[in-house]
Amino acid sequence: MKIVLNKDYGGFSVSDYVRDALDLEDNYSVDRKDPRLIKLIEDFPDRCDGTFATLRIVEIPDEATDYYIMDYDGIETIIYVINGKLYFK
Repeated sequence: MKIVLNKDYGGFSVSDYVRDALDLEDNYSVDRKDPRLIKLIEDFPDRCDGTFATLRIVEIPDEATDYYIMDYDGIETIIYVINGKLYFK
């Protein structure tokens, strides 16, 4: 499963280009697993980062039963569960 995270200080946000392409009203309505968002970032990485954001796609195993996005000063890490064990990325 591919998920979009922010890997820079400042917090998750997408550019106006992404909001227009996906017809989003704001950064809060972004589905980080949206295949359209992932495709935009893969095809046009320079046009997708929001203010103070550096968006990256991370992949976690499809068998992950749950995940949580942890934020430290805007930099995000994903914690996911497989067979009751925690993993970080």
